[in-house]
Amino acid sequence: MIHLLWPDGAPYAKGISDEDCPALTPFLIEGNNKAAVIVCPGGGYGMRASGYEGDDVALWLNTLGINAFVLRYRVAPYSYPCASLDAQRAIRYVRSNAASFGINAEKIGILGFSAGGHLAASASTHYDQGNPNAIDIIEQESSRPDLLILCYPVITMNSPYTHEGSRLNLLGPKPTPELINLMSNELQVTADSPPTFLWHTSDDPVFVENSLLYAAALSRHKVPFDLHVYEKGSHGLGMAENDEHVGTWTNLCSIWLKRNEFR
Repeated sequence: MIHLLWPDGAPYAKGISDEDCPALTPFLIEGNNKAAVIVCPGGGYGMRASGYEGDDVALWLNTLGINAFVLRYRVAPYSYPCASLDAQRAIRYVRSNAASFGINAEKIGILGFSAGGHLAASASTHYDQGNPNAIDIIEQESSRPDLLILCYPVITMNSPYTHEGSRLNLLGPKPTPELINLMSNELQVTADSPPTFLWHTSDDPVFVENSLLYAAALSRHKVPFDLHVYEKGSHGLGMAENDEHVGTWTNLCSIWLKRNEFR
């Protein structure tokens, strides 16, 4: 069952098609007080690779004893701030409905691939504690994720390391310097940013510097992180099941999740 994040219409919505209506697809497991991870597929903010970077990842998380939700967030022609609002709302939605989902409201993470990684990182650097006076009870919840997983992410919107297609779709052809810096997540990390697992390949056309910049920011602010850079591998590998080297990321991530008491 798909859960619409705003049943009465999302902010800035231009219609009522699926692409106008951000939603979560749940992949739930039996048991109570379990952790959950929201999955953001990549796609350059122009589409979403919801199969191999969405459903497949959710099913893998289920094997670890973790609930998962695949996020249908808005992409071009939608631009900033729509996708960020969708990710923030997704975290609030899961937290608000934690009891009915059998989820621990203090163990809600977010995972993203490529541009979905930028979205997940944005949710981890642009959040609030909720509005206790909001009429909508979902908006009363914090949008801060408790944990972050980044898979070959887009991080910076600054040249020369940004992914130009993602930046164009998200920020438009002539973004202001202020907006570029605001959505360059390596500049937005604080000591309150959540623990993070990152992996990338060194020859990825989405430059590995994206992950390196984010890891360096985490280090400066003393936020715990794991960083894994593989020598070779194309972009968009997803679970990387056919690569015996890069494919080890899932096992490493599983161990890290256990260390962080998410499984």
